[in-house]
Amino acid sequence: MLPESHVDIMKLFRLTNLACLFILSSGAFAADRVKTANGVVETTKPAKDGVRSFKGIPFAEPPVGDLRWRAPQPVKNWEGVRKADDFGPRCMQHTGPTADYWFRSNGMGEDCLYLNVWTAAKSNKEMLPVLVYVFGGGFQNGDGSEPRYDGESMARKGMVAVSLNYRINIFGFFSHPELTKESGHHASGNYGLLDQVAALEWVQKNIAAFGGDPKRVTVAGESAGSIAVSALMASPLSRDLMAGAIGESGALISTLPPRPLAETEKDGARFGESAGVWSLKELRAMSAEKIQEVVAKMAPMGGAPGSATAPALRFSANLDGYFLPKTPLEVFEAGEQSKVPLLAGSNSQEMGGRLILGQSEPTVENFAAAIHKLYGDKADEVLKVYAPKNDEEVMQAATDLASARFIAHSTWTWTELQMKTGGHPVYRYFYARVRPPYLGMPGQTPPAANPAMKAHGAVHSAEIQYAMGNLDLDPRYSWDAEDHKVSETMQSYFVNFIKTGNPNGAGVPKWPAYSADTGYMRMRIDVQSKAEPEPDRARYQVLDMIFAKGL
Repeated sequence: MLPESHVDIMKLFRLTNLACLFILSSGAFAADRVKTANGVVETTKPAKDGVRSFKGIPFAEPPVGDLRWRAPQPVKNWEGVRKADDFGPRCMQHTGPTADYWFRSNGMGEDCLYLNVWTAAKSNKEMLPVLVYVFGGGFQNGDGSEPRYDGESMARKGMVAVSLNYRINIFGFFSHPELTKESGHHASGNYGLLDQVAALEWVQKNIAAFGGDPKRVTVAGESAGSIAVSALMASPLSRDLMAGAIGESGALISTLPPRPLAETEKDGARFGESAGVWSLKELRAMSAEKIQEVVAKMAPMGGAPGSATAPALRFSANLDGYFLPKTPLEVFEAGEQSKVPLLAGSNSQEMGGRLILGQSEPTVENFAAAIHKLYGDKADEVLKVYAPKNDEEVMQAATDLASARFIAHSTWTWTELQMKTGGHPVYRYFYARVRPPYLGMPGQTPPAANPAMKAHGAVHSAEIQYAMGNLDLDPRYSWDAEDHKVSETMQSYFVNFIKTGNPNGAGVPKWPAYSADTGYMRMRIDVQSKAEPEPDRARYQVLDMIFAKGL
């Protein structure tokens, strides 16, 4: 028989549990616990400015062992309370010492399908708008734990913010004839994109428990994340899982476009030959580290525009007939994509002009020679729209063309198609704020200034911290008052759009929708943000014709 004091303690324990269950079922958060469809998660970290964060929540079973290179499987229910204090592991990847990544994740591994939620809701009855952010990195690197994607600042603005992980590189986009054969959909590859679908389905089932509205989900991303957003809009598996879309630099329409399944299957077989294994069973038995080692040893070739270090086999999206039954271009032209508002744009220096000029001096003559080498008998048409009047204008013209070839043209094409067939307003931006010089990681000696690396505009990915309100989380740059002003403006536009499908609101310059009726206006985002007519339309139209011919 238990002593009376023990009996009292057990009674108190049972009463406390009953009280927690009552509070959970009645709509209020209890002791920072939230009941999801799979079990209860708890954060023991104190709320910051009223925002709670729940990190490392699984949205699918770990894709390990026999689940490697399979579509994400539903996560198993758990008993008791699961701690949600720390980010889960990042997915398998290799990042060089100069890569622009800064992880807060709990290590790295194949067991990586976790997401993170930030909410300021006091109960699950608030039905706040939801932001789901997809990280970038060329489908080769990245992680939802990076400070620039942190959702706390956005949650303080009256929404529920979510960041997620998805499989990348060979682990997320490997295609192989045996994988296609075992699939119930006669498809293989695109596992990273299917992970994103699974995360959006998790949001639909669970975000109300965190105070969010599953009918008001905006999906956003930058670079590969933006490319993924366009793919999610195009796929029949995900196009109904969102109410709005934000794309920062990139669209699958012509940036890292999906390749035919037959081609990617050959690449998969080729990888097997390089690894010295001949069956899917053997491939799944390889360690993740060995797989990365084999990929790293392959000679560089191809890859994303502007990349000099892409592996011989670059693993990214394919036309698998399941996630993507058609090319994104065909989907958007037919009006079969998500019919939602879209906010999208690109930066003023997505790629440097040296990609066009090489080591040649920036002269009008050298620029023309480079264009003739690139475009052959179509060069004169390009030179009509990229036409520097003197040597001083050459580097800017080269930068503009390199940026368009890399990612700006595909982003523009996405907005054009959505404007024509999407049935909802489209808002285009041009981001021009030049980021401060890089100071290095905290605790490191700042790198020596390199005049050759001097920015001629806002470089690729520079806008993320501004848009998400996360300048203060990134001490690698010496942000000043003007940077904070730009961030307040851009974040306000994003917040307004996530809440209403329209970026306009108090305290920011009016942003007209992008359409023929408004004169194809875009918002130039800088210290003095302003709406302006799209000045590059003729350039993009020429590139449309050029790219259609595969040049």
